[in-house]
Amino acid sequence: MPETPDSADSLEKRRLAQETKNERQVWYFLAYFLFGIHFVAFVMIYAVRHAK
Repeated sequence: MPETPDSADSLEKRRLAQETKNERQVWYFLAYFLFGIHFVAFVMIYAVRHAK
């Protein structure tokens, strides 16, 4: 079944929108991950510096 130009265009737009959504989720994951690592590091630094 050959695709008409507008259905192919619609498919491409849908794929591009999904790709953009996936890329945004990856950036959010990376941001939360890096924030979490730094938070844990600061807590550990605080614990070591305030240990008796």
